[in-house]
Amino acid sequence: MGAARLRLLLLIGPAAAILCLLSVYPLARLLVLSFTDSDHGLAGARFVGLENYAELAASRSFRVSARNTVWFTVMATASEVLAGLGLALLFDRAFPGRRALTLALVAPFVLSTVVVSAVWRAWFHYDIGFLNVALRSIGLPGVPWLFDPDLALGSIVLVDLWQNAPFCFLILAAGLRAIPPEVTEAARIDGAGAWRRFRDITLPLLAPYLFIAALMRSLDSFKLFDKVYAMTGGGPGNATETLSMHVHRLAFRYFEIGLASAAAIVMIVVAALLAGLYARALLKEGAR
Repeated sequence: MGAARLRLLLLIGPAAAILCLLSVYPLARLLVLSFTDSDHGLAGARFVGLENYAELAASRSFRVSARNTVWFTVMATASEVLAGLGLALLFDRAFPGRRALTLALVAPFVLSTVVVSAVWRAWFHYDIGFLNVALRSIGLPGVPWLFDPDLALGSIVLVDLWQNAPFCFLILAAGLRAIPPEVTEAARIDGAGAWRRFRDITLPLLAPYLFIAALMRSLDSFKLFDKVYAMTGGGPGNATETLSMHVHRLAFRYFEIGLASAAAIVMIVVAALLAGLYARALLKEGAR
C-alpha cells in the first residue's frame, strides 16, 4: 500500500506543484494584495482590511463597468447560443456545398481577436466603413457604431457574435449528431410534427450541450477585455468599459494595485458562482 501511494504521489506530484505555482500561489497573493494599499507589491504595503472593497462598492465607475459586463455577458451568450442552435439545426441535414459552407462558417472562430477587431473596426468606420457604405447605398444614414454611447457596446456584441457563434454551433452540432435518429423517426411515424419533435425530443436531449455552450461563452464573455481594448479602449467615455478593463486601468494606469486586486477578486468570485450554477443545473439535467 505504501509503494502504491508513493507511485501515485510521484505521478500527481509534478502536476500538483505546477498547479500550485501557476494558480494557487497567484490567487493567494492576489487575495492578500486586495487587503492592502499596495501600489506595486507587498513590500511596504499597509494592511487596510476591507477598505478597497468598500471603495469599489461606492465607486460609480466600478458599478458602470459591472453593469456593462453583465449586459454584455447576457446579450452575447444568449445571441451566440441561439445563433449556434439555429445554425446547427440548419446544417443537420445534407445539402450541396454543406462542407464548404461549414468551413466558411467556422473560419471567424479560428481567427485571432486582434485580427477580428481590426477587420470590424474598419467595417464600423463612419465615413468609409463597409456597413455605412452599404446603408448609404440604400438611402439610409450612416451609423456611429463605436462613437455613440448607446450603440458602442452593442456593436461589440455583434463582433463577438460573428466570431464565437461558430463555437456554439460546433458544440450543438455534435449534440444533434449524438441524438439517436430512431427516436425522432419513431416520433415522426407517430405523427409528431417538426415543431413537436423539436420541443419534446430534440431540445430536452440537447439540453446538456446547451448548458455547456452557455457556460463556456458566459465565462469567456464575462472576462471580456481584448475586443474592447482593441476597438474602443473602454470609450466613448466609459460606455464600453468592462470589469477587466477597469482592473487594467486601476493597476497599470493609476498603479492602485490593492484596489485592482480587490476588483479582480470580485470578478473571480462572480465567475466561480456562475460556473457553480451552471454545473449544478448540468448535474440536475444529467440525473434525470
